[in-house]
Amino acid sequence: MTKALAMISGGLDSILAAKLIRNQGIQVIGVCFKSYFFNEVKAVEMCKQIDIPLIVIDFSKEHFNLVQNPKHGYGKNMNPCIDCHAMMMSYTGNLLEEYKADFIITGEVLNQRPMSQTKRSLDIVKKESGFSEKILRPLCALNLEPTKMEILGLVDREKLLDISGRSRSRQMELAELWGIKDYPSPAGGCKLTEPNYSERLRDLLKYNNNPTEEDIALLRYGRHFRVGNSKIMVSRTQNESKEMKRFLQQGDMMFFPKSYAGSMVILTGDKNAKAIEFAADVSLRYSKGKEQKEMTIKYGLYRKPLNKYINGKYLSDEEINEYSINL
Repeated sequence: MTKALAMISGGLDSILAAKLIRNQGIQVIGVCFKSYFFNEVKAVEMCKQIDIPLIVIDFSKEHFNLVQNPKHGYGKNMNPCIDCHAMMMSYTGNLLEEYKADFIITGEVLNQRPMSQTKRSLDIVKKESGFSEKILRPLCALNLEPTKMEILGLVDREKLLDISGRSRSRQMELAELWGIKDYPSPAGGCKLTEPNYSERLRDLLKYNNNPTEEDIALLRYGRHFRVGNSKIMVSRTQNESKEMKRFLQQGDMMFFPKSYAGSMVILTGDKNAKAIEFAADVSLRYSKGKEQKEMTIKYGLYRKPLNKYINGKYLSDEEINEYSINL
């Protein structure tokens, strides 16, 4: 029986491509990837909707190395889509023999994205993957030259599609026809496509050549400020405080107002006097007493008694925005 490995992003296109091939009587196994910037949650949900098994590959470290120096550059933000897709295809290609599969399916659509899905980009991805003769793009196959799989009759080319461009109408029609629901927006699962997150990541890499997994995880939460080699973060909600605490490390500092309710303020990196003073001022700013000219702030090392005190001072919008790395 013909077998294919379908690269599943968790979005609509990839699951439609898998379903289209499965409808030809071909056995389909899903393959998805998790990294510091996206996970497998949506892929798991989508594969359940069309009843195919899913392999999850964690390539966080290798992917992060790619993100720092992509051969083909970035998209609109810090998304190195061409290099990322090629890496995923390479990983998937290396699974073909293990799973006795004949080819790879992707959900790419010609000209849907201006950087990563032009004809030139699609060709680059195939070449860089090392498995160019094993890649089939069912949703736009009729806009491309026939693949080896179509020529050999493993796949019926007449049952493939010719979708092109940014319109999602045909995909949505197929989703309704096949009962596929609750699918996310395109690229909705990748943090690297988000402007605010990308700005934080650029800032982190500028000041830290070797960030930890915890440093990267904290980029998802709170408000962020930069004072030289010091990073100050402020939680927005109580639940966010709990999440952020999961990634704090030995030596990180915490700040809270002594006599008012307030957000959790974290200081990482250098713990010099200027950074400590600014963290105290931020603690005042995001407290119930934010209009006070001064306020006593307690602080100390994470998981240690907060037994040090400093006066936080009022910050104007202009003063706090000077150090903000939130767009």
